[in-house]
Amino acid sequence: MMHSIARCVFLLGFVGALFSVPAQAQQEFAPSSVEKGVFLVASPRMDDPNFRQTVLFIIEHGRGGTVGLILNRPTDVLVSEVLPDLPLLKGMSHRIYTGGPVERRLMVLLFRLQGPYPDARLILNGIYVGTPRVLERIITQPKPTEAFRTFAGFAGWAPGQLELEMREGAWGVLPKNAFDPFDNDPSTLWQDSLTRLQAPRSISTER
Repeated sequence: MMHSIARCVFLLGFVGALFSVPAQAQQEFAPSSVEKGVFLVASPRMDDPNFRQTVLFIIEHGRGGTVGLILNRPTDVLVSEVLPDLPLLKGMSHRIYTGGPVERRLMVLLFRLQGPYPDARLILNGIYVGTPRVLERIITQPKPTEAFRTFAGFAGWAPGQLELEMREGAWGVLPKNAFDPFDNDPSTLWQDSLTRLQAPRSISTER
């Protein structure tokens, strides 16, 4: 368990470094439509197997780069298999999601929480990235509106990389609160998101 916690702390530290970038610098780097908390929707023309027909939740964006989690790629691996030192998970059906091609051995925990909590970093509106300690609290002291999702790895872009991809038409953007990252059907999320984008024709449907 300590190894898993350490790996989560690595991500928190990485995200923390991006948080420290001044807002003005973020605005200078960022495409106007991309910011923390938005959703990236892969264009139908996307042929990269890592991102084909994916929807990502952006958990950080700034001068240091961009970090996101793929929301619609569940695996057959149970969270209880990855965290065997948390016996409370035994018998639960929660599955690991493929978060992205970067650091695939890194476990990333995304939470919907009521209020701030130690070992958790706010993304927006009650959505946090945290460690297994937060997961243990949710399991032992559950609250009706709280939820969690576990990801293997994440998606990452170097400064300027995502901006270039967007100019090439690789991604569309849905705004913050377009939907709850925990309340969606992975099998239909990409098509549903694409439909929303096609209404104002903000993403090309040509392959």
